[in-house]
Amino acid sequence: MKVNVGNRHDLAGILNQGRPFVKMHGLRNDFIIVDARHAAYRPGVQEVERICDRHEGIGADELLIVEPARFKTDEYYAFVRIVNPDGREVEACGNATRCVAWLFMQESGMNQVTIETMGGALTCQGRGQKQINVNMGSLRTRWHDIPLAREMDTLHLNISAGPLRDPVGMNVGNPHAVFFVDDLSTVDLRQWGQTLQKHSLFPEEANIGVAQVLDDTTLALSVWERPGSLTTACGTGACAAVGAAYRRGLVTEKRIKVKMPAGPVDIELLDDGTVEMTGPVEVCYTGFLPAD
Repeated sequence: MKVNVGNRHDLAGILNQGRPFVKMHGLRNDFIIVDARHAAYRPGVQEVERICDRHEGIGADELLIVEPARFKTDEYYAFVRIVNPDGREVEACGNATRCVAWLFMQESGMNQVTIETMGGALTCQGRGQKQINVNMGSLRTRWHDIPLAREMDTLHLNISAGPLRDPVGMNVGNPHAVFFVDDLSTVDLRQWGQTLQKHSLFPEEANIGVAQVLDDTTLALSVWERPGSLTTACGTGACAAVGAAYRRGLVTEKRIKVKMPAGPVDIELLDDGTVEMTGPVEVCYTGFLPAD
């Protein structure tokens, strides 16, 4: 991402030589999306950090790289690589999946696409104006699937920090620990999130959710995400929170609205053990990554 502007006439040339991107967000969880289906793109850690930096780069919660489908191209639309701002690739991101699915639907004219990710294949459907439904796959609850550093009951993880204690362990393509509290507004997750994220129980670290059951069909949720930030919304975190609440018997309904700081998503636990999420997407702007 080196830019050398010698005079005022150079700008058009820089843009023409750069790699196009789209910036989108799902409930203010924002992403830079690059199409690498026809020209491979594998940025190094420093380049990812610079692109996602909100002062030196474009700024985003994750970089999404669209690549050709790896397996049955007649069934899978594309492979999406999800990269955190620290350069680490992750298996899943619900808000990101909704965003790229909407782009693919606009591109193809189809109302359903299946996307390959490191966490598996995700089937997505349009549900109205910029509303996307994603089947996020199975909620994994076994200790080695989360994964945990040692065997234990994932319904009651024996860890705590400050007012947060006794979480539920889940995996929705990435690891989550969900704590339940009586009043979410009294919890300063910025104070405790980093400690819990890096707890020795989580060899791959974990996303830390704090949820409050408002009624049998509504949760309030705040999430501290890997690699270390308090997010305005987390799609996989919402799925994990609903699954955890249902496992604990805190709710009996399987269709739950999850309210997060930037807005709600609708989560449904299906009878086949998978979980669906429906929520909004928005386009921020398009541009070019400067050519090296």
